[in-house]
Amino acid sequence: MAVDLVDPGARDRAVGALAGLALGDALGMPTQSMSRAAVAARYGTIDRLLAGAPDQPIAPGLPAGTVTDDTGQALLLARLLIEGAGHVDAMAFAHALDRWEADMVRRGSADLLGPSTKRALQRLHAGESPDEAGRDGTTNGAAMRVTPVGIAVPLPDALVDAVVAASRVTHNTGIGIAAAAAVAAAVSAGVGGADLPDALDEAERAAAAGACRGHWRAGGDVAARIRWARGWVRGMDRATLADAVSGVIGTSVAAQESVVAAFALVEARGDDPLGALTLAAGMGGDTDTVAAMCGAVLGAHHGAAGLPADLLDTVVRVNRLDLAPVADGLLALRLR
Repeated sequence: MAVDLVDPGARDRAVGALAGLALGDALGMPTQSMSRAAVAARYGTIDRLLAGAPDQPIAPGLPAGTVTDDTGQALLLARLLIEGAGHVDAMAFAHALDRWEADMVRRGSADLLGPSTKRALQRLHAGESPDEAGRDGTTNGAAMRVTPVGIAVPLPDALVDAVVAASRVTHNTGIGIAAAAAVAAAVSAGVGGADLPDALDEAERAAAAGACRGHWRAGGDVAARIRWARGWVRGMDRATLADAVSGVIGTSVAAQESVVAAFALVEARGDDPLGALTLAAGMGGDTDTVAAMCGAVLGAHHGAAGLPADLLDTVVRVNRLDLAPVADGLLALRLR
């Protein structure tokens, strides 16, 4: 089936998933790896796209609207999915990640591969197998870049298998796969037209299924934590929500924190994408990734047309993004 026969709403939601990811990423860029108190002292209230401050630990001096590794690696995965007709070769993905990091180093960027991905690639270079290299990957790297899988693969049955294929080389643990499966399922459900509560229910189910895959590592159950967080944050005002997410759920690179934080924000502020994303950007910790995952899920629900056009236009222009052809290529896989 040709992509031009796709329901226009589905196409807008697919573009929206990528656009929401990029917008959240750019909003969180200047605050990443800072404490909540440091964010407030340096920037005040986050309500717009901001440049990286000179003392920003990861992105000093970057222009307002610049995206980070979340968008870069998601688009890398999207390209491999499209070129591979839906199949991601583990070694090709590893080599692509190596090239991505080398390009970042050449640019003088401090925004490099995360700890789980870096360790897995070092193991691959030492001769370990793709299934073993990611045996300790419990951080959020697979979840931050998995949005293209959610666009390309419909629910229910094939989705978790596709997440495993895209994640195993770096995050081949029940925790890493569960976290990535939750994001992919929420995006897939949104692109398919599900309402937001149903999409979040699908995320819980996919996380539970993903937890049974890969290597076991100790840690909180992602599905159970998402379910608890959704129930806890409902009805909270903005200030209380910020305290709850930053102080109790957590915003570190650990998948059981940052992925759950993103879903808590979607649950509590799902009808206000900009409010959810600016809140994520101001919480400190792994702000770009929390906001990127939150933006992907909300973009898949509201569509590109439901995101703030002025901010999105800036992100597209600053990074020279062309997201519609990527979405079309992923939708073509979905329709096979």
